[in-house]
Amino acid sequence: MEFSGFGEYAVDFFDGLVADNSKSYWTDNKPVYDRDIRAPMERLLTELEPEFGAGKVFRPYRDVRFSKDKRPYKDHCGGVVEQGRGGGAWYVEVGAEGLMIGGGSFAMAPDQLARYRTAVDDERRGEQFRVILAKLVKKGWEVCGDVMKTKPRGADPEHPRLDLLRHRSIYVARRWPPDDDLHGPECLERVRLGWRELNAINEWCADHVGLSDQWRR
Repeated sequence: MEFSGFGEYAVDFFDGLVADNSKSYWTDNKPVYDRDIRAPMERLLTELEPEFGAGKVFRPYRDVRFSKDKRPYKDHCGGVVEQGRGGGAWYVEVGAEGLMIGGGSFAMAPDQLARYRTAVDDERRGEQFRVILAKLVKKGWEVCGDVMKTKPRGADPEHPRLDLLRHRSIYVARRWPPDDDLHGPECLERVRLGWRELNAINEWCADHVGLSDQWRR
């Protein structure tokens, strides 16, 4: 079955979940989630697979073991195609605020972070990455990630790419509020064209961050 957009009640489902993140709400409305959100997300990833590779849909349940926030359910549904955690990824998400797509290194293990900072510190590789990000920002992408408040230990406070060295994860994202395209086949092209723009950042992450032994265990 071809992807024809997210279902009519996809945004309404998440609006309700934001207001009432409870097991009773989830149970009562799970058929809407399965029909209007989960199934379309699976079809979307299947349509994109020939170009980007096999993807997966994230579980809707939050890991609350070490979190003060004990809400049991995520307020969005995410799908990802990744080359290995931290080594570059194409991401798509639908929620109450509409559609979001992103790419880059969403999480880095210590060995990946060390390689990332070594590459950013290097004039050639670091400048290449800065140019990639600048081009994406010019096209409307936002640079995101976990950023240190201070500089990494030993980093030159006058380093020309200190802003990038402070990142502990780094990716770019682009968002669209709920609109008619979200519920139609046009959503597929929005994601496909956006993901194509992410090839350069993901190739850089694959080459210079790579996979971690931690994720292989």
